[in-house]
Amino acid sequence: MKRLFVLMLVIAALAAAYVGHRRFGQPAADTLITAAATVGSVEQTVLASGSVRPVRLVAVGAQVSGRVTRLAVTPGQRIARGDLVAEIDSTSQQNSLRSAEASLQSVRAQRDEKAVSLSYAELTLTRQRTMLTQTATSRADFETAESSVKTLKAQIANLDGQIAQAEASLDIARVNLGYTRITAPIDGTVLAIVTQEGQTVNAVQSAPTLVVLGDLSAMQVRAEISEADVIRVKPGMPVYFTILGDTARRFEGRIETIDPAPESVKTDSSFTTSTTTSSSTSSTSSAIYYYGQFRVPNDDGVLRTYMTAQVVVVLAEAKGVVTVPSAAIVTRGPDGTATVQVLDDAGRPQPREVRVGIDNKVTAEIATGLSAGERVVIGRRAASEAPAGRPGMGPPGGGL
Repeated sequence: MKRLFVLMLVIAALAAAYVGHRRFGQPAADTLITAAATVGSVEQTVLASGSVRPVRLVAVGAQVSGRVTRLAVTPGQRIARGDLVAEIDSTSQQNSLRSAEASLQSVRAQRDEKAVSLSYAELTLTRQRTMLTQTATSRADFETAESSVKTLKAQIANLDGQIAQAEASLDIARVNLGYTRITAPIDGTVLAIVTQEGQTVNAVQSAPTLVVLGDLSAMQVRAEISEADVIRVKPGMPVYFTILGDTARRFEGRIETIDPAPESVKTDSSFTTSTTTSSSTSSTSSAIYYYGQFRVPNDDGVLRTYMTAQVVVVLAEAKGVVTVPSAAIVTRGPDGTATVQVLDDAGRPQPREVRVGIDNKVTAEIATGLSAGERVVIGRRAASEAPAGRPGMGPPGGGL
């Protein structure tokens, strides 16, 4: 019995030594990080930043000089086309109109006078022609009467031209008087008032802006697309954007146009003066962006002028397909084939060839070769990085 007891102690010690050696004496294997293939959506996109502005944005200006006597609108007011916006002191224009009317009347009176003289001259010419045939007058008197008729006809023709000129001046005076009443050219909202009531405007060199109108029923987005991405963006591609005040809501549209050149082309040194050459030269070292434009409806008025838009252009999209993290793809072929590590029934990774569809470097579409629910290896964690107290185990939730 004593020998049997000693033998059992020896066996127990050897077993404990073996277990300790297996657990602590050998380095533990790395832990696999896996993920399940799921059915979902994936899209390949281009990100851009843009600004929102009304499709129709008009700076309403003054075409005549003078003091603004009345401002009939307020910021935010909705007005219709033809509604009064402002009035300018019309004293000078009214005087010009009266002067033009008087000039026209004067020229018409002169023509009437010449018309009476022409009638008398024609009667005289008729008598002289009759008397000449009867040798009762001299040819010199006949020729004088004939010359008077021709002279009066020429004078009347000249006065007709003066009447046309006076009528044109009168129309201009009427138009200038009408310009003192500034009306809305479009239906829209008053976005800003630039000139205040009582201020004097000078329209000699350029039309001064009084108010800014915008039709907010539809908005246009100008998205800055980098030169690295613009080659992949085409008109007609779907696009959506969010605004800073409501990042959960998407405003959707389609790319309508893409500018063929960046804004810096306006200051190109090949056709600008020397004063702008330095600025255009320095701008070439900065990032180059091309503007892409598209429109969206704004029936509820949420979008406002010059809001910042976080724009996403959808290059490709797939819905209801098998997807895995892009990190699961081990190798890629030029024909779209790839290799992933798939866990078998025993939990061991096995290589499998699949065909990859859309891959945005975060999520990849698996067109063929993998079913939803299968687990793929997306990485490895060294045993030294495993959580304390759980050597050799994966992350919570069963990553193995």
